[in-house]
Amino acid sequence: MFFPLPLHSFRFGRALVLCSCGIDGHAVCEGPIEQVVKTETREAEDLLKKLDILSPSLSRNSARGIFCSRSLNLRSISAIGYDMDYTLVHYNVKAWEGRAYDYCMENLKKMGFPVDGLTFDPDLVIRGLVIDKERGNLVKADRFGCIKRAMHGTKMLSTHAVREIYGREMVDLRLEGRWVFLSTFFSVSEAVAYMQMVDMLDDGVIPANLGSFDYKGLYKAMGMALVTAHLEGHLKNEIMSNPEQFVELDPELPFTLLDQKEAGKKLVLITNSDYHYTNKMMHYSFNRFLPSDMGWRDLFDIIVVSANKPEFFQMSHPMYELVTDEGLMRPCFKAQIGGLYSGGSAKMVERSLNIHGNDILYIGDHIYTDLNQSKVHLQWRTALICRELEEETVAATDMDNENLSQSMQKLLVVMQILDGKIAPMLEADGALFNKRWGYLSRGDFWDKSHLMRQIEKYADIYTSRVSNFLYYTPFMYFRSQEQNLAHDSYTNYCSQVDQFPSNGKLD
Repeated sequence: MFFPLPLHSFRFGRALVLCSCGIDGHAVCEGPIEQVVKTETREAEDLLKKLDILSPSLSRNSARGIFCSRSLNLRSISAIGYDMDYTLVHYNVKAWEGRAYDYCMENLKKMGFPVDGLTFDPDLVIRGLVIDKERGNLVKADRFGCIKRAMHGTKMLSTHAVREIYGREMVDLRLEGRWVFLSTFFSVSEAVAYMQMVDMLDDGVIPANLGSFDYKGLYKAMGMALVTAHLEGHLKNEIMSNPEQFVELDPELPFTLLDQKEAGKKLVLITNSDYHYTNKMMHYSFNRFLPSDMGWRDLFDIIVVSANKPEFFQMSHPMYELVTDEGLMRPCFKAQIGGLYSGGSAKMVERSLNIHGNDILYIGDHIYTDLNQSKVHLQWRTALICRELEEETVAATDMDNENLSQSMQKLLVVMQILDGKIAPMLEADGALFNKRWGYLSRGDFWDKSHLMRQIEKYADIYTSRVSNFLYYTPFMYFRSQEQNLAHDSYTNYCSQVDQFPSNGKLD
C-alpha cells in the first residue's frame, strides 16, 4: 500500500501513537494522545529533577553539562579508564604553570639569557592555539586550519597583518617541525615563555656569545630549559610538599567514581605520573571525601602509573607490579584485579578485565595522548575534560555578549554598507572569555576553532570536569545532535532573512 506521507508509530508507556510526518520532517500528533505525551514528558522531567539529573535539553545550556559529538550509551560501557593530571586532579593553572615558568626562567638564566624582569602572564594564551616556530607567532585557526588571529611575540597582530603574513597558508599539524599545538594546560608555561623570548630576539638583547638564533632555535632552547625543569624533579617535589597551593579540590568527584563503581563499571587509572606523585595527589584530592574505610586505591580495579602514553596505547612494554609503598617493583606478565602496576600496555589491561574495544570509555584532557591514540589503536570510546567550558559557557550567555551577537547577526545581513561597523565588533567577539583570542571553541563568529574540530573528531563526549557525570545516571544514553548539512540550513536562513524589513532598513 502506498502512503503519500510516511507513517511512524511511537509507544509512550501503554499508549500507541500514530503520527504522520509533514514535509518539514516534524511529527504531527492529533487527538487526545498529544495531551498524554505532554503529561508523560512533564512527569519524566520532574523525575529527572528529583533525582538531580540534568535532562538532555537543559544540559546543552549548562556549564556543567556533558556534550555529545558521537552517540554514546553508557549502559554498553563496562569499564571506564581515567587519566590523572587535569582530569581526576585539577590544578590551579596560575600556580602550577607559574612555577613551571619560574623554573624554566631559572634555567634560561643559567644558559645566559637576560630574563630578569619577565613575569608569568597566564592570560597571554589559551588552549587550542598553535605555535608557528618559523615566524615566532602564536596563531588561532578555524576548523579548516585557516588562520584567524595571530600574535607575534607578545603583541597581537591586526586582521590586515594576519592576511598579509599568511594569505591562504593553513595550519598543518602534521608538519611537526613547524607547528606546535597547545592541547593541554601544561602548554601554557611553554607558550608564555616562548612568546616573551621572541620579543627578546626581536629587540636584539640576546647576547651574541649564545650563538645566532632564529625563531626555531629559540623554541628549541626554551624547550630544553622547560624539560630540564621537569626532569630535575624540583617542581613536583614542591607540589607534593604543598598540594593545597596547587590543587583545586572537587568534593563531588569521589562520589562520581563511587556512583560509577556501584553501577557495576570497572574503573582503571592510567597515568604517566610516577607512583609517589600519583599517590600524594590522589590521596590529597580523594581520601578526605571517601568513607572512612576507603582510600583512593579502593576505587580502581587496576592502577597503572608511569604508563608512558601515548606508547601505552600503541605497543607492549614490560609491566612491573609495585609491591611496597616505597615503590619496590617486580616483573609480571598479567595484571590482576586490585593490582598496582608500572608500565605495560593497554592490551594487557584489556586482557586482565576481559573487556575490549568500544566497551571501554577513556577520559582524559589531552586530545592526542589520551583520546586520539586510544581511539585509533584500540577503538575505545573517549571523553575529553576541558575545564574552560565552564567559563566560556558563562561568557557566551552573558547578556551583554548576547546583545553583541544579535547585533552582529543583523549587521552581517547588510555587510556591504556596514562593513566599517562589523570589523570592530568581530574583533570584540569572545572578549568576555579572553580579550586576545576570544572563545576557545570558535575560530571566528561563524565557525568552529581548530581545537573544536579536534574535539569533535576524537572525543565522543566532552565536559568540563569528571564530577559532571554525577548529574547523569551511569546508564545515560548520550545522543549526538542532528548533523545538518549546509543545504539543510537554507530554509532556516531564508526565514531569518525574512525577519528583516523589506526596505532593507534595520530597527
